[in-house]
Amino acid sequence: MKPSNLALAFKKCRQENRPALLTYTVSGDPNKKKSFEILKAISSHADICEIGIGHNCNTGDGKQIQNSTYRAIKNGIKIKDTFIIVKKFKKTKNAKPCILMGYYNSVVQYGENRFIKKCKQVGVDGLIVVDLPWPENKTFAKKCKKNSINFIQLLSPTTSKSRMKKIIRDSHDMIYLISMLSTTGGKLKVSPKKILENYNKIKKINKSKNLVIGFGITSKNISSFKKADGCVVGSEICKKISNSIEKRQNPVINVSKMVKRLLYFIWFSRNRFGQKS
Repeated sequence: MKPSNLALAFKKCRQENRPALLTYTVSGDPNKKKSFEILKAISSHADICEIGIGHNCNTGDGKQIQNSTYRAIKNGIKIKDTFIIVKKFKKTKNAKPCILMGYYNSVVQYGENRFIKKCKQVGVDGLIVVDLPWPENKTFAKKCKKNSINFIQLLSPTTSKSRMKKIIRDSHDMIYLISMLSTTGGKLKVSPKKILENYNKIKKINKSKNLVIGFGITSKNISSFKKADGCVVGSEICKKISNSIEKRQNPVINVSKMVKRLLYFIWFSRNRFGQKS
């Protein structure tokens, strides 16, 4: 079977002895046009682009992502617009693998089978459905796999070992580790060392699965996670968009510079500390 685009992205990063850089932006923020332009700009530096589907009950998100979501919804973003943005993005020169992240209610409203089919048509590489946990997601995940879409399972610090083994067994090419029990964008309540201890325990169960760390990852601490398969930065990017709007600056330029800097920090940690062990 041909490796997925996600698997190939992680393979490339491993060859470069560094974690993959995953960015998160909300579709339609600050508007449809700029949302696409931001994706296009950051894809020169990011390895994988996560795109959030705006939802008015995004309970897992902190202030910064909620602000982004509010702007997107206020400006009239719909799921059909998100698919248009993704399709357009995937046709660009430096397009990277793209993951859609949202809530199950959005999928149901669009129609589950129709949603998966549309994802395949526009080139979506992976899906994260925040409120559809294992084992309730097993049927949906199988449908995704049949359509060459990675369904990305979530693990948290409180996931029991027995449950964890089953989730990893049923996972596809990527697993998302929530670093701490908090909303997105919160300051790390535990040390990077503690997060990596949990990370290493999970990796021992199945080393072949790509495990990324999200929640609380910023330019200030990303170099601490040099041994991870990947790091997700979202709230800091959304905050940069908000600050750019407030200062009447171009969010496309500012976010692109920021993501370039994040990649530098990853490369710096790689060159400073040597190969990942």
